[in-house]
Amino acid sequence: MTPPEVLRRRLENQALTRAGFRKPEDVVAWFGAVQAQDYLGSLWALGLRTKDATEAGVEAAEARRAIVRTWPMRGTLHFVAAADVRWMTRLLAPRVIARNAARIRREVDVDTRVIARCRDIVTRALEGGRRLERSAIYAAFEARRIRTDRSRGLHIVGWLAMEGTLCLAGRSGKQHTFTLLEEWIPPAARLERDAALAELATRYFSSHGPATIEDFTWWAGMTVKDAETALEAASPRLAREAIGDREYFWGIARPPFATRSRDKLAPRVKLLPGFDEYTVAYADRALLLARGKRMRTMGLLSPVVVVDGQVAGTWKRSFEKASVKLAVKLLRPLTRAEKLGFGTAAQEFGEYLDRPVTLPRNITRG
Repeated sequence: MTPPEVLRRRLENQALTRAGFRKPEDVVAWFGAVQAQDYLGSLWALGLRTKDATEAGVEAAEARRAIVRTWPMRGTLHFVAAADVRWMTRLLAPRVIARNAARIRREVDVDTRVIARCRDIVTRALEGGRRLERSAIYAAFEARRIRTDRSRGLHIVGWLAMEGTLCLAGRSGKQHTFTLLEEWIPPAARLERDAALAELATRYFSSHGPATIEDFTWWAGMTVKDAETALEAASPRLAREAIGDREYFWGIARPPFATRSRDKLAPRVKLLPGFDEYTVAYADRALLLARGKRMRTMGLLSPVVVVDGQVAGTWKRSFEKASVKLAVKLLRPLTRAEKLGFGTAAQEFGEYLDRPVTLPRNITRG
């Protein structure tokens, strides 16, 4: 494989050559987990991979409990399929808790005794299917003389989510709410550790491949030893190829949504949200930039314009009454064909938001 072939296969496996999924939960299950600390951006990440998606329709998947937003891995918010949230959190989150425990104790005086008290408080406050905003949870802690200032409340809530007590439960108006995971999500089959490792590796390399074991280790936030064990267990379902001094892996089975024909004359242009799996899920992001182009890591993780697999610039949106206006900062001028592709991508975004889109001048002129 050449680098362009790696990118082409990633685009296909990440459902970016065509929106091949029927439901947002199908996207999440395929990926294993979809990074979601930028809430509106993560909705678009699911929407651009789902047929005829709208923002309201994607958010409805969370409301009907088909997907869950919580902290299963790397101490970062992700969407996870309801059937996967328990085994994935159980597999990956304890390492994050253990790694951060001393620092949290030192910085904000939160330890296992504080967490035990807070667990009892939120269980009593939320049992029976109740949902509370973060401020209400903080108020319940403060009423029991547990401070939540100086990010103390954030650390407590995050810890409780990573241990499987809490999860997010959609929005009430504009505010996100929390509830008890065990009450919010129906019971699901339990995966033992070895099976969970194999399943995680299969999901990652099938949806993100071709990728390296270093990419997988970073994405999952696991030890090298666990990553090697997971890769070995998943190997019957994976293909591999050496490129230079690195070995790449991907799923043997073609994705059900794979593109059957390729129009080599039409560049593939996508407007990706910030922290999209296409940009965030790899330890090595060098392939994302053309030779001679540079961008800081946070620039790559911003909303980006991708042309044939490589980042060509960043974009942002702003609302104007009933429309949405796009602004673009390009790394290079786009060709006429690429501008047409940008227009198509912008139209898809407008349909998702159910708003007409105003294109930026550096796309429309020339």
